[in-house]
Amino acid sequence: MDDLRQLYEEVILDHNRSPRNYPLRPACTNHSAHGFNALCGDEFRVHACVEDGVIKDIGFEGGGCAISTASASLMTEAVKGKTVAEAEALFRDVHEVLTEEASRVEGKTLLGKLAALVSVREHPLRVKCATLAWHTLHAALSGKRTASTE
Repeated sequence: MDDLRQLYEEVILDHNRSPRNYPLRPACTNHSAHGFNALCGDEFRVHACVEDGVIKDIGFEGGGCAISTASASLMTEAVKGKTVAEAEALFRDVHEVLTEEASRVEGKTLLGKLAALVSVREHPLRVKCATLAWHTLHAALSGKRTASTE
């Protein structure tokens, strides 16, 4: 278990130190939203270029704690090249795994590097940090301009 936790921590630290798809590419703005976590001050803007229902490019800007920055970075890697429906399904999966009771999500896992976010569950006060970028992406894809973790 300690090896797994260490791997998760390494992924979070790597994506915090070197976030992918940051800063935003200026041409990538046909779907964008602003997200803010009032509890800690984390704030991001997510922009996605969607063509024919596929996220062709995505980027984010702003700042926050290591968990929120890493989550935003992991999110952009996970959804780039996916359809909007696939990205929305990932949003629901991440949100559910991090916010629902363990018994309700038994058997549900996050694949690849997204699995690193599961360790955040052990720190309930940080769950909003991990989900902020995801809520912001969901808002952007839904045509909303702002997002909240509330």
